[in-house]
Amino acid sequence: MTVARVLVVGLDPAKIHGSDAEAVKAAVLRGQARFDALGIESDVCSVALDAGAETAIVEALTRKDYACVVVGGGIRKPEPLLEFFEKVVNLVRHHAPTAAIAFNSSPEDSADAALRWLR
Repeated sequence: MTVARVLVVGLDPAKIHGSDAEAVKAAVLRGQARFDALGIESDVCSVALDAGAETAIVEALTRKDYACVVVGGGIRKPEPLLEFFEKVVNLVRHHAPTAAIAFNSSPEDSADAALRWLR
């Protein structure tokens, strides 16, 4: 039985210079497995920091009805990405106005972040 649907928005690790893309991808998969174990449907929107990022996020937000959107730490934590982080939050507010907004500390605890708002 599905409890809710969650969208996780994060940076595409393959597009970030100097990141251990395989380790991040594995952590995302573990995070998705946790959603599955909890019976929560989840989708991932991984974007590159380029001109297409906002369009990709809007497309993901409007594809399905989400109860919660989790914004990943890769978008939220680095100070140089503050403006992009603000854009992401406002895109969520505009295109998924009924969705709660949550923040994870790693790809593996996205389900826990969403659960704070789905209970």
